[in-house]
Amino acid sequence: MMQQIYPVTEHPYAYELNKDFQFAAAHYIPHADAGKCQNMHGHTYFTNVTIAGDDLDHTGFLVNFKRIKDLIHKRFDHRMMNEDTKFSDQDAEYFPTTEVVARTIYEIIQEYLNNLPNKPTCVQVYLRETPTSYCIYRPKEKTL
Repeated sequence: MMQQIYPVTEHPYAYELNKDFQFAAAHYIPHADAGKCQNMHGHTYFTNVTIAGDDLDHTGFLVNFKRIKDLIHKRFDHRMMNEDTKFSDQDAEYFPTTEVVARTIYEIIQEYLNNLPNKPTCVQVYLRETPTSYCIYRPKEKTL
């Protein structure tokens, strides 16, 4: 994976962790206005997740890098995203567009973080779908 510089989000926390990973997945957008994207096609998604917090855990980590990758990689890599329960063919808010996939990655990671005793928070998900197109999801309300 190539080194990249990502947009920075301001936050009040002492620690910031960034995890890069990639996954390959297929999807389609079930709407006539999606043009060619109505057809099943695939991408190698490049992802950067930013997690922040003030307290480290009992091992000295804010959060385990591998666990963050596994939450997403094991769920979406080499899969048809439309078949995942987080997405829907009936509701545009849940079509697996880049925007919705970025938000979904945030939701999956934040749900995991909410159960950690040191309470880190996901402050940003950067998701690159193609070499020229990416999306950033930043939750409006931080879950502490």
